[in-house]
Amino acid sequence: MWVETFTELRMRQFERLLTVVRERGGNGPGGGRPWCLPLADRVLLVAAYYRTNLTMRQLAPLFGVSPATICRVIQRLRPLLAIEQAVRPDEVVERLWIVDGTLIPVRDRKVGASSRNYRFSANAQVIIDADTKLVIAAARPVPGNTADAKAWRDSGLAQQCQGVTVLGDGAYINTGLVVPHRKRPGRALLPGEEKDNAEHRKVRARVEHAFARPSRRAIDLPLRLAGHLGQGDTVIPGPEACGPLAGPRRR
Repeated sequence: MWVETFTELRMRQFERLLTVVRERGGNGPGGGRPWCLPLADRVLLVAAYYRTNLTMRQLAPLFGVSPATICRVIQRLRPLLAIEQAVRPDEVVERLWIVDGTLIPVRDRKVGASSRNYRFSANAQVIIDADTKLVIAAARPVPGNTADAKAWRDSGLAQQCQGVTVLGDGAYINTGLVVPHRKRPGRALLPGEEKDNAEHRKVRARVEHAFARPSRRAIDLPLRLAGHLGQGDTVIPGPEACGPLAGPRRR
């Protein structure tokens, strides 16, 4: 019950995740005293941290440990839970990626700005693969009141999309991305344009599904850390991306 409540994973999925972490050395010695929690509880702890966005102080009483222990467990197991980057074969030419901006609430007023969700937020541009819904890249955030088109141009992500078709919504007009047809003043869309827009919406909705998945927290939470936020850098999800963005969130 706790597994599905905190992670939205079925027990069979959680058991597979636990097996992967164990194979990657998650149950090995940590270079000190033995862990006070079994491996299953530690994996559940990290998954709940990313899925629920609870602070370490809030998670501590749930697992009966101190906030410092929560921090050590997360720093130890976080790289082991990261998805390894998939290597696509060179012969795959017809790739389809989707880009969208997501507003992440932040406490740092130097990075966030009052945006359309009426909160101080940062705008992070995220690219996903349309087939797998896995994150390809995520840019360092900009203030939340920044338009998606400007955030995209300043992110540097376009350099990673050479030779790839990238879909975007109407906010990315004049950026070189594939966007929906727009109505002209006094003229309705042609039937073919309406059909194109319907297909475009159907495919582009996958990026919203990716944002709603638990793995989205792996993007959101590191980007919330005020000490590591900057502009113009690109974050590639994977084990190697967990290091510089890791650390306890500020309270």
